[in-house]
Amino acid sequence: MRQPKTTFRHDSLQDRETIQEFLNALIKGLDKGELLFSDEDGKIEMHPEGLLNLKVTASQDDNRHRVDVRISWQVAGDTEHKSIVKVNGD
Repeated sequence: MRQPKTTFRHDSLQDRETIQEFLNALIKGLDKGELLFSDEDGKIEMHPEGLLNLKVTASQDDNRHRVDVRISWQVAGDTEHKSIVKVNGD
């Protein structure tokens, strides 16, 4: 059975030390296989396991610098039966 789509998003201005604390908490959560993101607007719990996809991008555009880190994975047992596509060549 497919799980409902749940999204968590948080934007804020932080200093380097606070971001480092966040990244360290992310590392610990990945190590335990349990990530819990929450703020006053909501929360989401995730359980990463197996092989994870990692995508890192960095860019500089005049005075705007950016680093994006994306981690994604497929949940085991979350494969649902796909509808079969039929082609009639007659």
